[in-house]
Amino acid sequence: MQVKTTDELNHEIKAATDIEDYLEKNKENMLTHSFPEYLNLLLSEQGLSRADVVRGSLLDRAYVYQIFSGEKIPSRDKLIALAFGLCLSDRQTQRMLRFSGNRELYARDQRDALILFALQRRKKIWEANELLFRHNFTILGVSKEK
Repeated sequence: MQVKTTDELNHEIKAATDIEDYLEKNKENMLTHSFPEYLNLLLSEQGLSRADVVRGSLLDRAYVYQIFSGEKIPSRDKLIALAFGLCLSDRQTQRMLRFSGNRELYARDQRDALILFALQRRKKIWEANELLFRHNFTILGVSKEK
């Protein structure tokens, strides 16, 4: 199966003359409304492994694997840490937060603004945490949840 990016799928929708043909041709690229499946799609789109996400998110390995399997439902902060681990852009992070039913990052909230700043500049989680720490906010990742 060739995983297509969301941009590729958007382009195909614009070019499609028949939505049924589009859906049939791309059925393996469609979401089934399962958040773990969405995360695994992001993982595939980003060309990363779960181990990469663990390293990039500073979350406990077992916890990350449980999130990807659907055994654990992560908090908003854990999802933001995952976004860093998945190397997501600010837009992709907002979409992931929306899809999970969490509040998006809000530019008027100082902590969220710091996180958005880090995401927009493609900083690593430890760099985002330095910003958060300097401004006396709770840092991301570093959980030992089971």
